[in-house]
Amino acid sequence: MVSRREEHEQYLQKVLSQSLTSENPSEETLQRHLTDSPSYFAQLKNGLVNKYEGWDLLDIEGSEICENRYGECLKISYKEKIDFSLEDGNEDYKKELLSDLKILPGVGIKKESKLKEQGYDDLYDLLNHDSYSSNAQKAIDEIEAQCFIKELDILKELGRYSNTSSNLTLKSLNNLDPYNLKFMDIETLGLSNVPVILICVAEINGKCIESTQYLLRDIDEEPAVIEGYLSHIDDASVHVSYNGVNFDIPFIKNRARRFRMDCNLDQVHFDLMYPARNLWKDVLPNCKLTTIEEHIFNMKREDDVPGAYVPGYYQTYLEKENIGPLIPIIEHNRNDVISLASFLMKIYEESF
Repeated sequence: MVSRREEHEQYLQKVLSQSLTSENPSEETLQRHLTDSPSYFAQLKNGLVNKYEGWDLLDIEGSEICENRYGECLKISYKEKIDFSLEDGNEDYKKELLSDLKILPGVGIKKESKLKEQGYDDLYDLLNHDSYSSNAQKAIDEIEAQCFIKELDILKELGRYSNTSSNLTLKSLNNLDPYNLKFMDIETLGLSNVPVILICVAEINGKCIESTQYLLRDIDEEPAVIEGYLSHIDDASVHVSYNGVNFDIPFIKNRARRFRMDCNLDQVHFDLMYPARNLWKDVLPNCKLTTIEEHIFNMKREDDVPGAYVPGYYQTYLEKENIGPLIPIIEHNRNDVISLASFLMKIYEESF
């Protein structure tokens, strides 16, 4: 039996093929037309309205009504398998930290150089130093404890912590409970001072990645959507995003302030756009998420709807009371977030 998801994908491919003049367009031609043709997206939207006539939001797989102190919204849950691991290279990372004598109070670049000339190559050597043995022991204990927060504190003391994912900061992830990683992305009705219509957060749970999306059924449900997302975040959370430092998190904060909501989103944030640019800017045509998926991971989204079309699609949903235009927005948003887990593993591997 063909699932609704498979049926939807077959339909999108059919619409795309019919919008071209060639009877048998190549895969490359299909993809180029998909990303370059506004007329295709207009045709697709109208086709989706026809296809999903009579459907309810609760007909979407994994959907349910979510209620919190700010009201109700739609919650969509999805689970898939993932072999997530950030283990390789940990010993090299520990050696790197242990050999950095500037971790210790009172040791700068010149002092470190002098100590190494005297044969003190790492913190263990300093255990035999009259002045630095006590502080060296404390630093060793923190590093050997393999505590993510303590190691970030060490990096901050060294001035080598980056909230946009430097190599050393990435390496410290080895000592973090994967569940605390909160992969996230938002969809909005514009670039500023407009509603957030969809927030997705994904979490690693054993051998699975579980995504949860909060969707506005109507504009007045925005506070409930934000609260739904915030329910996943605590002091131990670590945001993982793509351009979330500059866009997603500030956007949510701004919207939360509008509704006078309590909103603590100042946790550690790994924005993968920055290391991705460092790794691939010279070998890829651009560093868009979908470009990296295609060239680095050999993944293609045949039926993706870019963010620029989201406001129009959402407005059509409201005007026609038809869920069709929401379907590709939901899938685009979830795919963006799920991809971040694979991106993080690849970037983490490249950092060693």
